[in-house]
Amino acid sequence: MKRVTFFALTVLLFSCKKESEDNFGQPKSEATEKISGKELFETKGNCVACHMTNQKVIGPSLEEISKIYKDKNASIVSFLKEESQPIVDPSQYEVMKTNFAITKKMSDDELKALEDYIFAH
Repeated sequence: MKRVTFFALTVLLFSCKKESEDNFGQPKSEATEKISGKELFETKGNCVACHMTNQKVIGPSLEEISKIYKDKNASIVSFLKEESQPIVDPSQYEVMKTNFAITKKMSDDELKALEDYIFAH
């Protein structure tokens, strides 16, 4: 019985790890932590429900958003944090407000990845 208990405790001890370590006790590389703006756009952010690459659906297209934000040297991240006013289509601002609950929960890295993805269009 002592052997079983000792074995169980040993397994438990070595199975615990820090969140920032991989299976071998080594820190994760930055490459494994790289956040995909496209993935955020299509999944967690649910942006794809209202925005398409090159045509307006409910919200403006990514091409239009990218062009206007680049032309005005504005920050999409600030808008998604609700720290700046809408500049692309203010008439759709009320519709977008419901999504701030999602974007405000995103990390700065996630928001930057999302902005980079939009600027790529």
